[in-house]
Amino acid sequence: MASTEANTPSADVWTRSQATKLRRGATMLVMSLVVPGSAQLAAGNRRLGLAGVRIWGALVVAALVALVSVFLARNVLLAVLTTGWVLWAASWVVLAIGLFWAFLIVNAWWAAGPRDMGAVRAGVLGGIAIVLAGAVASGAVYVSSALRSSGSAFSTVLGGGGDTAVKAGRYNILLIGSDAGNDRTGTRTDSISVASVDARTGRTVLFGLPRNLENVPLGDSSPLTKRYPNGYSCPTHECMLNAIYTLAWDNKALYPGVKDPGLEAVKEAVHTITGLEINYYAMVDMFGFKDLIDALGGIHMDINIAVPVGGDTSSAKSWIQPGPNRALTGAEALWFARERKESTDYARMQRQKCVMSAMLHQMDPLTVASKFGQIAAASGQVLVTDVPSSEVSTLADLAMKARSLDIANVSFAPPLIAPGNPDFGLIRQTVAERIATSQALDKAAASSPGKASAAPTASASSVTPSTNPTAAKRPTVAESVTIQTDDLTSVCTAR
Repeated sequence: MASTEANTPSADVWTRSQATKLRRGATMLVMSLVVPGSAQLAAGNRRLGLAGVRIWGALVVAALVALVSVFLARNVLLAVLTTGWVLWAASWVVLAIGLFWAFLIVNAWWAAGPRDMGAVRAGVLGGIAIVLAGAVASGAVYVSSALRSSGSAFSTVLGGGGDTAVKAGRYNILLIGSDAGNDRTGTRTDSISVASVDARTGRTVLFGLPRNLENVPLGDSSPLTKRYPNGYSCPTHECMLNAIYTLAWDNKALYPGVKDPGLEAVKEAVHTITGLEINYYAMVDMFGFKDLIDALGGIHMDINIAVPVGGDTSSAKSWIQPGPNRALTGAEALWFARERKESTDYARMQRQKCVMSAMLHQMDPLTVASKFGQIAAASGQVLVTDVPSSEVSTLADLAMKARSLDIANVSFAPPLIAPGNPDFGLIRQTVAERIATSQALDKAAASSPGKASAAPTASASSVTPSTNPTAAKRPTVAESVTIQTDDLTSVCTAR
């Protein structure tokens, strides 16, 4: 009895000591998680602790600089974040810091003296330390991988080579949707538009060119002009605008030193057709861009016409039905933009503009930041452009301005233009007039802020289009033609 009583105070002291050690160890884990290196400083390991704290301090300073840059130097920040080698280097820095941080967490557990906590307490705290260290290391590996993927994508996509000089106060960007299906020979540029953007306000006019435009003048600077001095034409009527890309590749010897003869030839032709000097191009693979839409989380539009999915018109369920704020997946957006079995090429041109407008409005900075890796990876697979990384910030700033303005739309389709026998003089005249109208709106807005009206839009027909076709009521070609209008609200409204 006396022996047991003599040992009790000592046992209590030892138990309390173990509990104290456990609390100290838990505190050191929290310290290491919040401020890497602080636990080592508390434990007396000054060298290791200072290394961790200094690295952490540098990261905090970098984060603050980035935050300030969002407001004061956003263009510089965006240029840095879209430079491939910068992201590649950052990926290894993030990985190294993450692994070092994980080591500091485990080291904090060891510095707390687990041998003096008791086996159970030491084991529990050690398990927590391993879980925390594993989470930090896994996060670093994930972020590092995302940065490398993004860097590779940006290096691939933003190859540079475009003309950075402003053209009469505007940036003219050639937008191409390519279609290289298994049932086709070569690549067909089935969607061709030019976005003419005011370099100061971002106000945009979007010109759509039909893929079946014939007798296309190739331009004095084009080496193909010697073979087609009177324009690209042939008796079979197969020589159309969307075949010029493949034509140039078939004659690539005429373009020595040119990376993509097809794109160069299309740029030459579009410049001659519209009279606009092209700054940049962006070519999107129409089958692959659904991945980009999905990376954005889908798109939302107010849809005013019904479009069949996959050419299946057997039931109402096989149609993308009209409705407000309709959410479209990448696959649905692809069909909405490309379907023409129940309509015409010209109606499809309008739907493609709807999708482009929706993407412009919904690619806000928060969405891009939260899904940066997925968007960059998808872009690397489906997008080719000659925009250099140094100009991304400028164009992004203009895109943000454009979101608050109405986009004027012009489609060079019947009855304005007959694609089989186009009046190219009328096309150039229309381009000049619509740009002048757009510029007048900017002047009006500058003199009377908030009172400038949207650019007037001209409808190709006053007939109301079919708005709710089902299997029992399919749209006819005649009905589809009535949707050929520069007023996209008859087709859709971007959210």
